[in-house]
Amino acid sequence: MTPKTDSLDDFFQRNRAQIDQALANLLPNPEGPKARLNEAMRYCVLNGGKRVRPLLLLATTEALGGDPQQALPACCAVELIHAYSLVHDDLPAMDDDSLRRGKPTCHIAYDEATAILVGDGLQTLAFSALTEPSGASAESMLQMVRELARASGHLGMVGGQAIDIYSEGHTLKLEELERMHLEKTGALIEASIVLGALSSGRSDAETIEGLRRFAQAIGLAFQVRDDIIDVESDTSVLGKTAGKDAERNKPTYTSLLGLEQAKLKARQLYEEALAQLQALGLQNSRLQDLASFMIERTH
Repeated sequence: MTPKTDSLDDFFQRNRAQIDQALANLLPNPEGPKARLNEAMRYCVLNGGKRVRPLLLLATTEALGGDPQQALPACCAVELIHAYSLVHDDLPAMDDDSLRRGKPTCHIAYDEATAILVGDGLQTLAFSALTEPSGASAESMLQMVRELARASGHLGMVGGQAIDIYSEGHTLKLEELERMHLEKTGALIEASIVLGALSSGRSDAETIEGLRRFAQAIGLAFQVRDDIIDVESDTSVLGKTAGKDAERNKPTYTSLLGLEQAKLKARQLYEEALAQLQALGLQNSRLQDLASFMIERTH
């Protein structure tokens, strides 16, 4: 394991700046006949955000002794997929939200047709980014494309979103709620961590499987914490409309378990994640710091 050389705040600041610059370089400039589309793509990606997924990817690469610079294309890819999912998630036909990261959502700032095209453009740009020369072998690059495609599609994020839509107004069992979020939220978090391992050159089955178990636990903990924040926070802090899930009668951990039991569930999942890191010999790594951040965040 590569030892940490700076604080978590320094890690955030340094790597967010790198990721944002890489994204800015990758996104199209707002000029020519597609200026409106290109401007909207930049608006939706470069408008803040915690960059949790690419930071998890970099932390995994770092923990396994890889070169973070080689991981930047994969960082861009996972963040572009995440940004596309938010644009489509906010559409009137989906969650119908008007605020994202404290700013008007894409279809409000522009229009619905542009927002749909922005999502389509960001999704395909993600896979283009993933195949940019980075020092990775062709075999490793193919593994990364396959991993991100699975996590983004009907077996992952899109499938989980479908379950979320169809379950509005219904009560789900705990295992059904977990399955939904393992796909909707957890799949892209899992892919980010696996891509971090692949970017470092590690693809042995034992390491990948251990990292998957860590990712699944911390991905669920992240979602439980999201549900808690939605109850405890307000719109000005959250940067998006607070209480939206309750308003739409969507199943959440807080509605199913209650607030205090949801907090206990998040802590249990965090402990499971730490146990997986210890089994991999990655305790006290940057991944542990990020896991703590993910369940202690307030927005």
